[in-house]
Parts: sequence; structure tokens; C-alpha cells
Amino acid sequence: MTQASSAIVEHLAGQREAMIALLADLVNIDSGSYNKAGVDAVGARLRARLEAHGVACETIPNATYGDCLRARVGRDGDKQNILIMGHRDTVFPDGTAAARPFHIEGTRASGPGVADMKSGLVMNSCVLEAFQRFGGAPCPLVGLYTSDEEIASPSSRPIIEAEARQARTVFNSEPGRPTGNVVSQRKGAAFLELAITGKAVHSGVDHKAGISAIEALARKVQRLHALTDYDSGLTVNVGLVRGGTAVNTVAAHATAEIDIRFTSIAAMDDALARVHAICAAEELPGSTSRITREGKFLPLVPTPASMSLIELYTRCARELGFTVKGEATGGSADSGFCAALGAATLCATGPVGGNAHRDDEWCAIDTLVPRAQALALTILRLAE
Repeated sequence: MTQASSAIVEHLAGQREAMIALLADLVNIDSGSYNKAGVDAVGARLRARLEAHGVACETIPNATYGDCLRARVGRDGDKQNILIMGHRDTVFPDGTAAARPFHIEGTRASGPGVADMKSGLVMNSCVLEAFQRFGGAPCPLVGLYTSDEEIASPSSRPIIEAEARQARTVFNSEPGRPTGNVVSQRKGAAFLELAITGKAVHSGVDHKAGISAIEALARKVQRLHALTDYDSGLTVNVGLVRGGTAVNTVAAHATAEIDIRFTSIAAMDDALARVHAICAAEELPGSTSRITREGKFLPLVPTPASMSLIELYTRCARELGFTVKGEATGGSADSGFCAALGAATLCATGPVGGNAHRDDEWCAIDTLVPRAQALALTILRLAE
């Protein structure tokens, strides 16, 4: 290692307790995607920590969702930035932090969002601080802390894409896989909300005159699920349905939420066209349907540049004493937006964790420091 590399790696080695303390603070703040105050509170805690260590920060406000926080070490360049990113929101409802606060048992930490992805935010912050402490990054280093990834980044996507256009390399610190690996490929995802309208009547007195929105929805569910093709990687799942007002009333309204996963942009376009056609079809005479909300993640597709980035990261990890590989996952993330714009992108560089979105979510505490060191060393080697 060079003298600068050694100094940063050695400094991060001494940050374990500080990282755990910051992680506890973040996990113990409820920050569901629609809880703007909570998501902003996580951002305020991170900003206070970063600025206390001399890292310049700015807030990009949003009236509906949490504000976006942008941190910077070194001067911004022209498409030369290295972007490290992560999201502050979780999937958990208000009150979860009080019911299941941050806790360590053995080598695992638990609590809402401990792996997905508050540990990644802690790691990114400590890496930014380390570069600031030792004279700044060898190339412009930007940290992006977004607010609404768990609902497909409706407010954050334009900010992420603007940063990606200026980036030579992107590291998304989603949790490392339970295997210890990083992610080289992710499926894209689309999320649709569908509303169907029928005609309500008394189900005993005038059943024949009714138009059941629930029946129309049931027919659509069958057609939607039939689109699944495991060989091509396409899956369609109607995960939530609601409808009707009473057991003795033909349902006038029904809604569904649809999850679609795909491996490429072309597959996305084809799948969405077929899903839209099914959603628009009149299943019962007189019924109507419309898509009320749609969000999507783009797939993370391997490229020669991204595979070279994985190779560099794995060499740095070996130098630090641990082994890591790239693996594919069906989960989606903000990294796909960056990759689609041509930036070499590596995902799941955060500390190792598992059971995301579950009550038994966990983070391997002993990976906080080595994953921070691997990220920092990879950044240094990129600059060389």
C-alpha cells in the first residue's frame, strides 16, 4: 500500500465502536418511506456527524418525501466524480424502532433497517470522513443519501441520475449478501397499482344487475400470473388485493398491487406492454380499470467496466484478508439507474447482512470495518 492508503485503512480500523454507536442512533429512528420527519431526522444525524469531521454537505429539499443529502470531499469534477450512495428510508411502520430497538447479540446487530441499509450509510460516512481527515480524496468523492428507495425512488431518481451522469464510478452500499459477496447483477422491477370499477347491487335481491369488480380483478390476476417465465427471468406477482364493502353486496370497487421483475430493458418494455394490455382489458361488460400508480427500477446489467470494477474490489478485499465475489440477485435497487447511464457500477458494497424487510433482519457487526476499508482502498486504487 502507499502511505496514504495505509493511513486511511489504519484509521478505519479504529472506527469500529464509533460506527456501532452511529448505527444504533440511526436504527433507533423510525424512517419509513412516507415518514418524512423520520427520514429527515436520519439525514440530520448524518449531516451533523459529517460536518463535525469537516465534510461539506448540502440538502436538496423535497416537500413530500425526505430531503436528499449530498456530501462532498474534494472539488466536483467533469464526469470524474466517484459516487458512493445509499438510502435512508426503511419499509417499517412508525413505532417499530421503539418495539425493536438496536440490539447486538454475539456478532450480529438487529433492528429495523440495520442492514437495509443504515449500516451502509454509516460505512459511507466513515469513508468520507477518512478521506477528509487525510487531505481529501485523490479525485472528487460524492456521498448521496437518498430518501425513498423502498418505494422506487419517486423523488430521488432524478437526483441519482444527475449525479450518475457526472460519475466515472458508482458504489451503492446496499448490504453485502449473506455469502459475503457483492452484487454484480440485479433484476429490474416495476410496481403498479390497479383500480377496477364495477356496479354494486344487493347480492340476493338483484345479483344479475351487478358488475363484480372482484371477479374482474380475479380474471386479471390469472392472466397476469400466467406471464411469469422462469427461463427468461420474468416474474409477475399480484401481492396485494382489496375489494368490496360487504359480503352481501356485489363489489363495485377492487384494487391490486402488481410486482414485475425482469433482467433487461428490452424485457422490461415487453413485460410492461403486456401487463398494461391486461390491465386495460374489459373483463366484464361495463367494468372499467385504470393504473393509478407506477414506479420502476432499472436492471443492473453487467458490463466490461462493471466487471473490471468487481475485479479491482475483490483484489483489494484479498489484500485486506477476506474473499468476496460478485453474484446476481432478483432484488432491485437504485444502482440500476446509474448503470443504465453508463457509469461503472458496483452494488452491495455495504456491511454483510440478511433477512431484509423482516423482523429478524441482521447485520454482521464484524464486517463494518473491513467493508469500509475495502471501499476506501478501491477508491484509492481507481485514482491511481
